[in-house]
This record gives sequence, structure tokens and C-alpha cells, in this order.
Amino acid sequence: MSSAVRIKVKKLVEEARLPCYAHVGEYGDLAADLYASEGLLLEVGSTVAVPTGIAMEFPSTHGALVEDRSGLALKGVTTLAGVIDPGYRGEIRVVVTNLGAAAVEIKPGDRIAQLRIVQRIEAGFEEVAELGEATRGAGGFGSTGV
Repeated sequence: MSSAVRIKVKKLVEEARLPCYAHVGEYGDLAADLYASEGLLLEVGSTVAVPTGIAMEFPSTHGALVEDRSGLALKGVTTLAGVIDPGYRGEIRVVVTNLGAAAVEIKPGDRIAQLRIVQRIEAGFEEVAELGEATRGAGGFGSTGV
């Protein structure tokens, strides 16, 4: 992939692992795996920031979103606060919460989230008195049925 976005990664601890795509190529993954650099027990109902032991330097044109891993989501572990701006240079920590019925052990080297690289688009916001008509109108979440 010669057009791949180049992202510099600095290990902050020796045992840290760089993000990695499990599947590459034409039908590869949308997101790279992020790994825990420390172990912890995620109790039911708790929210913690899991260290990855890495810091990243994104080009000014890109950033990242931290997304759930489906295997952990099935156990009730979900990610929160997952935006990484291009100017951030600190440690990437994954904020997770345990909504499941049992504590979950996270070991060093475990895949804890996915890192989706996104292109940064800066929008201009304009206040208006009225919005144009659209098919969906004011129909919100769940408006097409459950």
C-alpha cells in the first residue's frame, strides 16, 4: 500500500506493541488492533483508562477513533471517549467500562480496542433560522422501526 498514511509511533515502555492490522490487502480490516501494556482487573460497573504504552504522531490531515472490539463487547466491555486529535502526543490510553455481569481480566499484550484512522475535515458552522426540507424530516433515533 504505497498510499498508506504514515503514522509515527513511540514506545513509552519496552513491552508495548505497535498497532497492527490482523488482515491487510484488498479486503483488509478497517481498524488496527490496540494492545494493553499493563494488566488489570476490570470490575463490573467500573471505568478505567487502559495504558497502551505508545504515543503517536499523526500528520495534520489525520487523526483516529478508538472503537470497540466485538469479542470484548460481547462480554460487556465497551470503549468511551475515543477521539485522538492530530496534535495529541501523549500516551494513547483506552477508556473502557464494564457493563457485563462479571469482572474481566485484561493482561499485558491483550487486544483491547481498535484504532480507526480518519481524515480530518474542518467544517464551518452557520446558524440559520430554518433548515431545508428532507424526506426523514425530524425523525430521530429509531424512526425507521425497532
